[in-house]
Amino acid sequence: MDLQNELNKAGGFKNLELLAKQVVEGFVAGMHKSPFHGFSAEFAEHKIYNQGESTRHIDWKLFAKTDKLFTKRYDDETNLRCHLIVDNSSSMHYPELKEYGIDALNKIAFSALASASLMHILKKQRDAVGLSIYSDNYDFYAPEKGSERHHQMLLHQLNAMVVKKPESRKTETFTYLHQIAEKIHRRSLIFFFTDMFQTETDDAQLFDALRHLKHNKHEVVLFHVFDKEKELQFDFDNAPKRFIDVETGDHVNLYADRIKENYETAIKDYFKDIRLKCQQYRIAYVEADINKDFNNILTTYMIARQKFL
Repeated sequence: MDLQNELNKAGGFKNLELLAKQVVEGFVAGMHKSPFHGFSAEFAEHKIYNQGESTRHIDWKLFAKTDKLFTKRYDDETNLRCHLIVDNSSSMHYPELKEYGIDALNKIAFSALASASLMHILKKQRDAVGLSIYSDNYDFYAPEKGSERHHQMLLHQLNAMVVKKPESRKTETFTYLHQIAEKIHRRSLIFFFTDMFQTETDDAQLFDALRHLKHNKHEVVLFHVFDKEKELQFDFDNAPKRFIDVETGDHVNLYADRIKENYETAIKDYFKDIRLKCQQYRIAYVEADINKDFNNILTTYMIARQKFL
C-alpha cells in the first residue's frame, strides 16, 4: 500500500515540497522591497564575502550585477545547523480542515508549510536541519543532516503530522523541550512552532524549558502560531455555540458576544506576558498568524541567520 497516497486521501498536502518552493520563490521575488535588497534570487547559492577570506571563489559576474562581493557555495559546505520543533498537540489542529493548501491552513498545516519552506532555503544553503515533533509523546526526532534523502524524510513526517491529529490529549511541552535540549549538542539555530496553549503547565516550567533550549549557545526563535481572527479577536457570530477544549474534552455553551470583551482582554494580557517573558529570557518572539503569508517567518530566518553566523 502506498502510504503517501493514503495520506493524500486523508486530506494531507498534495505536494508539500512544491508548495514550500512556491512560498520561498514568492518571498525572494519580493526581497527587493526589503532590507535584503541586492541579496535576492542568488542568495540561496552564495554567501557574502568577508574581508580576509580567500578571493578564489568570488562570483565576479554577480559582483558586476550587484556591486557586492559574494562567494559561491559548494556541496560540502555546512555553515549552519538548524533544528525545527513543532507542537502537534490537539489544539494545533484548529480549525478543522479537510483539504490543505497555501490558502487553506490551520495551525498545524501552517507550521508544517512554514517548516518546509525553511527547509527549502536551508537545503539550498547547504545547511543541516533536524526536526522534533511532540504531542502527548515525543513523536519524532531526527538529528541535523543535509542530505536529500534526509530532506525527503522530514517532508514526509511533516505531511503525516498534519493528517494524524491526536484526539483530546494533554501535552506537557516543557517535558519534551527538556528532552530535545539534551539531544542538540552542537550550536544550532532553533525554530519552535507552538500555539502556547498548555492545559496544566505553569509558565515557570515552560520558560525554564525554553531556557534549557538556549544552552550550548543555541539561538531560539519562538513562532507563536494562532488564528488571530478567532483566537485573539474572538470573531464569532452571536448564535449559541458549544466551545470545546480539544485537549481535555471540557465544553461550555454560550453566546460569543457575552464574553467577547472579557475574553479579548484576558487573551491579549496572556500574549503580552509571553512576549515579555521571551524578551526577559532573550528568546526571539514572532507572531505567526495563520491568516497571513509566510514573509514574516522567512524574514525572521534571514535576520536570525545573519546574527547567528
